[in-house]
Amino acid sequence: MQDQEYMRMAIALAQEAASLGEVPVGAVVVKDGAVIGRGKNAPISLNDPTAHAEIQAMREAANYLGNYRLVDCTLYVTLEPCAMCSGAIQHARIARLVYGASDPKTGCCGSVIDLMAEQKLNHHCEVTAGVSAEECGTLLSSFFRQRRLEKSKT
Repeated sequence: MQDQEYMRMAIALAQEAASLGEVPVGAVVVKDGAVIGRGKNAPISLNDPTAHAEIQAMREAANYLGNYRLVDCTLYVTLEPCAMCSGAIQHARIARLVYGASDPKTGCCGSVIDLMAEQKLNHHCEVTAGVSAEECGTLLSSFFRQRRLEKSKT
């Protein structure tokens, strides 16, 4: 499969998150062409500040592999990871990160800072940015536009 196809899976998970009132972010972990982890944002529904899509997907992948190291895996996520998720990606030893929309407020893979390129850190993964960026960005902006509209009605 191509990057766009895996990103479509992540987008579908982001849409599921949005339908539950969560910020629409979705993620999948792929190893050897197989999806081994899926996640969607769930911090509100789980009352868990760490329940970001990336973390959910990596937890499922680690359980599948029986190992906290996700060596030779690729993580696809609809939004540029934050500091927490970037750190987890590095600790898991993800080989490649592919993300859709950049996050100019909290993105830590090039937008605000670039933890993936920080030479002082001991693991670096390959980063591919902007895959299906317009669709991922539109999903987020539509969600927040709708949320603002609902808030203004109350």
